[in-house]
Amino acid sequence: MAVAAQGFGEPKPAGPVTRAHLKRLVARLQVLQLDSVSVAVRAHYAPVFSRLGPYDRDILDRAAWRHSARSPRLLVEYWAHEAALMSVEDWPLLRWRMREYSHGRWGSEIVRRNAKLADDVVAAVTALGPSTAGQIEAYLESEPRGRKGPWWDRSDTKWVAEALWSSGVLTTATRVGFARHYDLTERVLPADVVNREVDEPDAVRELARRAAAALGIATEADIRDYFRLGARQIKPAIADLVAAGELERVDVDGWSAPAYLCAGQTVPRRDRGTALLCPFDPLIFFRPRVERLFGFHYRIEIYTPALKRRFGYYVWPMLLDGELVGRLDLKADRTRDALQVLGAFAEDGRNPGRVADAMAGELRSMASWLGLGDVVVGDRGNVVAQLGRALR
Repeated sequence: MAVAAQGFGEPKPAGPVTRAHLKRLVARLQVLQLDSVSVAVRAHYAPVFSRLGPYDRDILDRAAWRHSARSPRLLVEYWAHEAALMSVEDWPLLRWRMREYSHGRWGSEIVRRNAKLADDVVAAVTALGPSTAGQIEAYLESEPRGRKGPWWDRSDTKWVAEALWSSGVLTTATRVGFARHYDLTERVLPADVVNREVDEPDAVRELARRAAAALGIATEADIRDYFRLGARQIKPAIADLVAAGELERVDVDGWSAPAYLCAGQTVPRRDRGTALLCPFDPLIFFRPRVERLFGFHYRIEIYTPALKRRFGYYVWPMLLDGELVGRLDLKADRTRDALQVLGAFAEDGRNPGRVADAMAGELRSMASWLGLGDVVVGDRGNVVAQLGRALR
């Protein structure tokens, strides 16, 4: 049920992936998490590939960061899980969070002591149009170049611009080389979206309902994590949905907490779904649920010293017929025109040859999608020999 709810139970499009395919997928997943790591491919592109197969990434770029009369903006950035792309129409559901972040999500003391700078940043963006923090800072000449604030080596201008983004005053107009270009929200989003107000209880209840639908079967903690809701918010939201007959409370063998599913949901007749999953895929971004569902212990090891890593720097779990059966440490090496498999591992008890064959098929597809001419297998992991043979 969890795998099917995430869109893995359906066949991939026979022809080119279209904007309509993307729109339906976002309606199912709700969020595409953003992350700056690009060792293989940036995180927001990967879940679309995992479910729909190779597609033109420009479709997603246009949906998120461009607008025209023929092709209105479909997605907008906000703290929907972590920083994520979400449907433009759903932006008002997070107004309550924008009010909580009126002085930013982090570094609020910097913002509070720079109230005049906040006004100046808004005025600069008004005059400049879509601008990076560096462009805003240069325009304002608010401080000598190279002088940085005390947090993460960011300038005060960057902190204030981020706070205005978190509070909904600014949003992302576009990205160039993944650098965010800020603009006034009312110049980016439709007026009816900007002007729509949703009371916090109604918004949270709707977010909880959508999270439950995206998850298929979920505990309170799972539903809460999907949109990073608060403990005080989630209990009344779930209680209301159960009372209204929209959610059904169920017990799952082996789970210590009760679970919930959308009323009338059917149980798939068989497990389906084979794909590589990036570390921030919605199916697996809440690690306690991954272990509870699949018996698969998964942690990202980017911040672990290289010698202490168990599996690798940026590891993709392998989904095969609805089960997590292995993992791959991947890197897109443009200089060698190759998708590098730095490590390949099958889970204990899985058939190594079957896992390697499935990995080979997905790796070929991924390399082609990324415009890479080869797949090169390294020497780490318990299925590298089988994977090498399968690729040959």
